[in-house]
Parts: sequence; structure tokens; C-alpha cells
Amino acid sequence: MAEQEKQFAIQKIYTKDISFETPNSPQVFVDAWNPSVEFNLSTNVQQLEENLAEVAIKLTITVKSGEVVAYLVEVTQAGIFVLGGFTEQEMSGMVGSFCPNILFPYAREVVSDLVAKGGFPQFILAPVNFDALYAQHSQEQASNAPSSESIN
Repeated sequence: MAEQEKQFAIQKIYTKDISFETPNSPQVFVDAWNPSVEFNLSTNVQQLEENLAEVAIKLTITVKSGEVVAYLVEVTQAGIFVLGGFTEQEMSGMVGSFCPNILFPYAREVVSDLVAKGGFPQFILAPVNFDALYAQHSQEQASNAPSSESIN
């Protein structure tokens, strides 16, 4: 049987969920600005149809000034991707690294816009190395696999 031709296409990119909170305003604007940042990132994959999947990245950023929460941003950026003809291992890399790399700049722009509109200094997220995160996740999964399996 001939190898199936690989297919990749972006069907749609969209912001699935947005939240911006400034729980301590207006006082946070009066106090001295001494920011610290907590950043969390997760990904989610949902198979929609054969060769069609939604990949989503969720960013949660909490910025404190001293001990007080200045703002909290949550953004879920998603895309619908045509993914066909890939091996299981290739597919895992596509949804775990390749697609999140496509989505991240959109999420970064949403975060930057929300923070600016919230009245805070510009916030630009540093790039995320999804390839390294995926490799680390794969390595952790492999080390948790039953010892009877060989890992190549």
C-alpha cells in the first residue's frame, strides 16, 4: 500500500476565551510599580473529524506589584488544523509543537493589547520554545512508560 500523502492546512485561528482582571484598581495605579510575573502555559488537542483537529494554547499571566495582584490575564488561542498522513509520532509533534508555535504569536498580541487597554505598561511575552517543551514532555512520558517497552 502506498504511503498516504501528508496534509497540513490552517482552517481557522481564533481567540476562544479571554479574561482580564484588575482586582486592586484603582489603588494599584497609585502605588509604586514593582512588578513580578507568574506565567503558566498549557495546550489542549481535540480531534474534530478524521484529519481535522482543534489545537488550543492557554496562557495565564498574573502580575503582582509587591504583594498585590495588579492584573490577571487568561487567553486561550485556538486553531483548527487539517492534519493527515502523519505517523502517530509525527502527529504528536505536529499538535504538541508545530501548531502551538503557529498560535503563540496571536496569543502574545492579545495579551499585549489587553494589558495596554487595562492601563498598564506594555507587556510583551518572551518567545516560547515549544519544540523543547514537547521534547521534555516526550522524554517524561517515555520515562514513565512500562520498562518492558524499548525506547528508540
